[in-house]
Amino acid sequence: MPTATTAPKSTKAASKPAKARKPARKATGARATRSKAIHAKGARTRAIHQSESAAQQAQTATRETVGVFGDYAERAVLIPVGVALTARDKLVTSVNDTISTYSSTTKAQAQLRRFERRGATARNRLEREVRKARVRVERELRQRRRETEKTVSDIEKRRETVAKNGSDIATQVQDRILSLV
Repeated sequence: MPTATTAPKSTKAASKPAKARKPARKATGARATRSKAIHAKGARTRAIHQSESAAQQAQTATRETVGVFGDYAERAVLIPVGVALTARDKLVTSVNDTISTYSSTTKAQAQLRRFERRGATARNRLEREVRKARVRVERELRQRRRETEKTVSDIEKRRETVAKNGSDIATQVQDRILSLV
């Protein structure tokens, strides 16, 4: 289609009033068929685009799902590796500390003296706690003994009182019986 510029129309044409538009006619015959074909083609194109879009979405979802499972699998491998490396680092640090502590005889002797002092301190603390426990048990035992002795003496006093009252009653009963006879 040529794209030539058109010359301006005369002033008469420009000054004419615009014609009122007529209502659109219904498509008939060939025009109707062509219109239906265009609409059908548009519907097919939209359906194709939608199915392509759905396929792309399905592929994207599949890729994302595979990616998620890949991430989980990667984590399942990396976590034990990290744990093993951390344990190895701690072990190496511990061994290096031990080696540096006992690397010479003076350091080893100093460490042994520290162990001895710590052992003596623990022994003294234990002896102190045992003495305290023994004193506490002895004190409780003395208190219980005193309470028991007091209870026994109270019971003996009551027994003596009952026995004395019983013998007094027995003599009174005898005297009464003899006076009646």
